[in-house]
Amino acid sequence: MSIRDIPLTTLDGRTTTLAEYGDGAVLLVNVASKCGFTPQYAQLEALHEKYGEQGLTVIGLPCNQFAGQEPGNAEKIQDFCQLNYGVSFPLMEKIKVNGRNAHPLYAELHDVPDAAGKSGRVKWNFEKFVIGADGTISRFRSAVKPDDPAVIAAIEAGLSARRVAEPTEAPPAA
Repeated sequence: MSIRDIPLTTLDGRTTTLAEYGDGAVLLVNVASKCGFTPQYAQLEALHEKYGEQGLTVIGLPCNQFAGQEPGNAEKIQDFCQLNYGVSFPLMEKIKVNGRNAHPLYAELHDVPDAAGKSGRVKWNFEKFVIGADGTISRFRSAVKPDDPAVIAAIEAGLSARRVAEPTEAPPAA
C-alpha cells in the first residue's frame, strides 16, 4: 500500500486518503492549539493559499500526545483554527503520532530522516513532512518554520515532480 492510500478520517468524520487530494505535493503537520508553535498555523495557511492552485495540499493532523496541547474536540479544533488563523486547509481527526497506537501514516513516516539524518518518533507538535508528487518525503522538525527556505524548496521540488510527470501539449499540426 502506498503512503497516499493509507486511510485517514477528516475532522468531520469522512474517510479519505492523501490520494484523494490529488497527485501534487502534500505538507503534513501534526498540529495543536495550545503549543508555542501554534502561530505556525498562519504560515501554513499562507503556503496553502500560495501553492494550492499549483497542487500543494496542506493537511493538519491534530495530536494531543505532547503535554496535552490539543485537548479540544473536533468542533473546538475547527473553530479555533478558523477564528484565530483563518485555516481553510483540510484538518483530520485527532490522532496519535507515536507509540503502539500511532496512526499507520505516522508509523510509516517515522522512518523518514530529517536534515540531520535522524529518523524515529515525532518529537513535538508541528513537525512537518513534505510528500512530493514523485513520492519523495522530506522531514522538518517543529522549530523549522513552514516558510523556511528548506521547506519551500521541498514543496517546490515536490510540485515540479508533478509538472514533469504531466504530459505536455503537442504543438499544433502544420
